[in-house]
Amino acid sequence: MPIDPDRRFIPVNIAVLTVSDTRDMASDRSGETLQARIEAAGHICIAREILRDEADLIAGKLRAWIADPQVDCVITTGGTGITGRDVTPEAFSRVMEKEIPGFGELFRMLSFQKIGTSTMQSRAIGGVAGGTYLFALPGSTGACKDAWDDILVWQLDARHRPCNLVELMPRLMEK
Repeated sequence: MPIDPDRRFIPVNIAVLTVSDTRDMASDRSGETLQARIEAAGHICIAREILRDEADLIAGKLRAWIADPQVDCVITTGGTGITGRDVTPEAFSRVMEKEIPGFGELFRMLSFQKIGTSTMQSRAIGGVAGGTYLFALPGSTGACKDAWDDILVWQLDARHRPCNLVELMPRLMEK
């Protein structure tokens, strides 16, 4: 994927939320993986938290970060499966203004190449609310690596051509 060396890199402020009933900061490998990749790419991990699999808590945290002008993007990990406790997509649906269907479709297409038909169990989703990008990833470290390395690192780089999400940021609140 082409990076235009004549364009300036623009760091994005990204908040990371791990959704889990069992993880804490010491055992949160997926959140740690995302933070490391975000920072290695030159972006800023402006916040990192862990919340239980409860839609009200997740939606509340998303709303708080969406309202924070310092947060450009939120990436969650966990809670995107199909079990009874997996409620991250439901929380996203409470706050999203626009869905980015291509994100989930592309994630599952790429994931299919690695885990086959098991990818159908992922409800990874992307969207926008209040001028903030929102991406919900599965809780596995591998899924977080795949989503970041194969999609988000490129789309959150203002130098990526032919287009990227960063160049759209100033226009997300247009009416």
